[in-house]
Amino acid sequence: MPSHPASDVALYVHWPYCSRICPYCDFNVVRDRGRVEEQARLAEAILRDLEAQAALTGSRRLASVFFGGGTPSLMDPAAVAAVVARARSLFPSTGDIEISLEANPTDAEADRFAALAAAGVNRLSMGVQALDDDALARLGRNHSADEARRAVAVAARAFPRLSIDLIYARPGQTVAAWTAELREALDLGFEHVSPYQLTIEPETAFGRAFRRGTLVPPDEDLAAALYETTQTVLKAAGFEAYEVSNHARGIAARSAHNLHVWRGGDYLGVGPGAHGRLTLDGTRTATVACRGISDYIAGVAAGTPWSERTALSPAEAAEERVLLGLRTVEGAALADLETLGRSPDRAPLADLLADGFLVRTGRRVAATARGRPVLDGVLKALLT
Repeated sequence: MPSHPASDVALYVHWPYCSRICPYCDFNVVRDRGRVEEQARLAEAILRDLEAQAALTGSRRLASVFFGGGTPSLMDPAAVAAVVARARSLFPSTGDIEISLEANPTDAEADRFAALAAAGVNRLSMGVQALDDDALARLGRNHSADEARRAVAVAARAFPRLSIDLIYARPGQTVAAWTAELREALDLGFEHVSPYQLTIEPETAFGRAFRRGTLVPPDEDLAAALYETTQTVLKAAGFEAYEVSNHARGIAARSAHNLHVWRGGDYLGVGPGAHGRLTLDGTRTATVACRGISDYIAGVAAGTPWSERTALSPAEAAEERVLLGLRTVEGAALADLETLGRSPDRAPLADLLADGFLVRTGRRVAATARGRPVLDGVLKALLT
């Protein structure tokens, strides 16, 4: 399995502002209502937080940068450039590294793509979500299908690498309609596709509508059919499902940042509510930044940006690596499973191997084509 040097560290930057809060979203986001001064203070706090964490981690090499949110394509390109430059100066790297940024395909944001590319972004992850105007309206999106197509054309001129997010298993969606929509999306020329099955989170507008009975997602059989359709169409187009919800057209198209995280690499989380994983004093440590924007800014100024800092036990760190690793084609290290008392010669691991949900190759264990659609159940059986 490809691995990352232990000295490498990735950077995740959380930008919490959105022009509209989607009804299915339970991320740490706020409405972007002209908070120009607050955003400037937040950008400066992110730089200071980055410097403080670099002092804790010591000399490391930068593996990747990922701007997420929220909608980081709303971020001032000058602030993006400042973060990239500061990260590179604090964590020198050799050669080019992947610098990803999430964007929405509105015309207003597409006008910023050239400036974001000049700021150092070389991979754009576009939240298209759907190419059907009725579906976009139901999803609460603030762009049309035509806007998405135009934004893709603009992005293709600005960025060497493009990824698209899509949501399926939407209320009222059919297999035939999803097949046509997915094929149209592939014709746009992306190298990477992240198709997510719609999840109804309890504390969202969709969650409340579901409880009222006004939102009815596809039943289990239709959801399974939509999943299988997704795999079939993407595989036929040359995409590999290298992770449960991530498909790449070739190894070079995989997300280097996400792979670094899934393989258990260290990463800094900066910005309100950002999560991180760092090796501090030889111990794998989970960090969570203060969630509120003002709390985060004040915390950085006071030297206490984290609301949580937890030293993970060897078993907790191993379990986390197993949970992430089994989502990927690379699988999880057998050594981590053994740390958790799971042996291929004893239940439950032996049963999952025998039943064809998992497969062992050397010193690694991976989910099979049978196991991936029911991975949550496989993990529950394996780890509880």
